[in-house]
Amino acid sequence: MKKKLTTVFFTTYILLGVLGFLLVTYVGSHLLENRLEKSISADMYQTAHRIAENNLVSHNITSSNMEEIRNNLSLAANYPDTIIWIINSNGQIILSTRKDISPDNPINLEGFNPASWDSNYYQIGDFYGYFPETHLSTIAPITENMTTRGYVAIHYLMSDLYQNRSTLLWIIQILYILTYLGVALLFFLYIRCIRRPFQEITKGASEFANGNLSYQIPVDSENELGYLAKNLNYMADKLNRNGEYQRQFISNISHDFRSPLTSIKGYVEAMIDGTIPVEMQEKYLKIISYEAERLEKLTRGLLTLNELDIQKRMLHIQPFDINSVIKATAASFEGSCTSRNILLELILSGKELMAQADMEQIQQVLYNLLSNAIKFSPDNSTITLETTEKNGKIFISVKDHGIGIPKASLQKIWERFYKIDRSRGKDQKGTGLGLAIVKEILHAHGQHINVISTEGVGTEFIFTLEKAK
Repeated sequence: MKKKLTTVFFTTYILLGVLGFLLVTYVGSHLLENRLEKSISADMYQTAHRIAENNLVSHNITSSNMEEIRNNLSLAANYPDTIIWIINSNGQIILSTRKDISPDNPINLEGFNPASWDSNYYQIGDFYGYFPETHLSTIAPITENMTTRGYVAIHYLMSDLYQNRSTLLWIIQILYILTYLGVALLFFLYIRCIRRPFQEITKGASEFANGNLSYQIPVDSENELGYLAKNLNYMADKLNRNGEYQRQFISNISHDFRSPLTSIKGYVEAMIDGTIPVEMQEKYLKIISYEAERLEKLTRGLLTLNELDIQKRMLHIQPFDINSVIKATAASFEGSCTSRNILLELILSGKELMAQADMEQIQQVLYNLLSNAIKFSPDNSTITLETTEKNGKIFISVKDHGIGIPKASLQKIWERFYKIDRSRGKDQKGTGLGLAIVKEILHAHGQHINVISTEGVGTEFIFTLEKAK
């Protein structure tokens, strides 16, 4: 459809160009001829009147010696090759700028009748049969004492007018052709700079609509179309990544839900059909409770992420003492740390350090980070929680001396359901959602979190909060 429209447009452009040229040639020729005719005749008429009003002419029209008048007539001509006559009242040519005519040997003009001119001040023709070629002629009466003594007639060869018309018309045609070619250049620039990129963008949109999100629109110009193509490529890439993420998301959910559900279903069926005797059921009921707890934790994490994603949980920003929150969170892990002889070292800046944030959500961040640190720390080790203040920001650090994170996994730990391979076997209760929740909460606050880790040495998470004013 686009190609057909372009062909129609180009064909119309060619036809309009040809018709325009014919219009300029024929109509322009007619208009130019009329314009030149009126312009030249008006100039000639004014010249004739000026000569007729000259006292030298009116006083000497009957004189036999008119040489002085002849010289003045030659000087009065506005156009080359014009012929100026003095005609007496009898219709006889008594003086001419072209022929040696004198009042003693006048030339008769048969049928000369100035009254027939009426209001017209010029005529085109052979001037009463005198000229073999067509002339533009105008006359003005020579009067003295309210009496017409004769006439001044000026003649201009029409072939000269036609030549002037052709010269001007040729210039107009050249300008028209140059303008036409300029428009043609614009048309080709349109094809190259607009139509072709637009076709590529249309093709890309079609590919995206058909599910080929890996297709890249090959438009890299710096104009609006290039910007549009880059945005569409970026959009397709994001959609493609989201599609991959959703597939991975479903796969991870299936894995993390299927394992505890399979265990629960298997043990319950075994107890129902008597495979597990009554005296051993307590052991397996504890396993079922353990797996149910995993499901509850996974579900709770998914709900938290969903609320963060769709911004259902409005941030309740308020000033609070971050040092007190850290102490309370650390106290909640006292039992698990004591059983493994893990020391929680608190290095807090000042007695009180006021932060401006959603206290409940920041407590969730601290809980998740501290839970991970304890999970991957060896027995008889130390975990340090530290707060510092710099340039109106509060920096909170959670540092352990555990197994560390492989370098290749540092950028992936924020992904939902991501687990380092070694941790999947070690921590059966882990959901892979803790750090994703941490990042979402801090992102909602407009804050940042960084991780520094070395395998076999330990890991440190550092995040920022706004200081309360």
